[in-house]
Amino acid sequence: MDIILKYFPDITSLQKEQFTQLQSLYTHWNEQINVISRKDIDELYERHVLHSLAIAKVIKFKPGSLILDIGTGGGFPGIPLAILFPECQFHLVDSIGKKIKVVTEVAKALGLTNVKAEQARAEQLTKQYDFVVSRAVTRLANFYPWVKGKFIKNSGNDIKNGILYLKGGDLEEEISEIDKEVIKYKISNFFNEEFFETKYVLHIPCA
Repeated sequence: MDIILKYFPDITSLQKEQFTQLQSLYTHWNEQINVISRKDIDELYERHVLHSLAIAKVIKFKPGSLILDIGTGGGFPGIPLAILFPECQFHLVDSIGKKIKVVTEVAKALGLTNVKAEQARAEQLTKQYDFVVSRAVTRLANFYPWVKGKFIKNSGNDIKNGILYLKGGDLEEEISEIDKEVIKYKISNFFNEEFFETKYVLHIPCA
């Protein structure tokens, strides 16, 4: 938990309590439904929670923003972002029902009224959002067609509405596969742990 306070020292006492609860909640649910690899559960705050919050170093979502998390798995990046931005609405979807059960139970235990969890595929969704967030569910060339047309046209935040994608490694070839502007943010510019050295937040304006 200290690693969250290191980079987000101004969180409220409620947010601190919610972040603190994540370890016991995910340890409990992971024993029943494996949503986080066994070796990663001990590194939950660095590799999952803080990694998710890298998006919050790129943008401070304005109150009322609508955010869709595709392929959320156990709730990343959606759950940590929903804790940090309680005045925004988060729609977390995954095609696997067991994972959505974990998300639903974690959100309920934390008292997150700004989270809706749903078993669905991205292509089935008809609503529009300010941002779509995701954590490396597939190559960008596969991901972009899933979300095309799902963005509110008028951008009310400090960056244009679009995709915020957490991805690592050498991305030049992958970025070249889509005919879109891609803005890269090195996570190591925000967090100094070795884990983040080759990881990025990619912003793809779509509105």
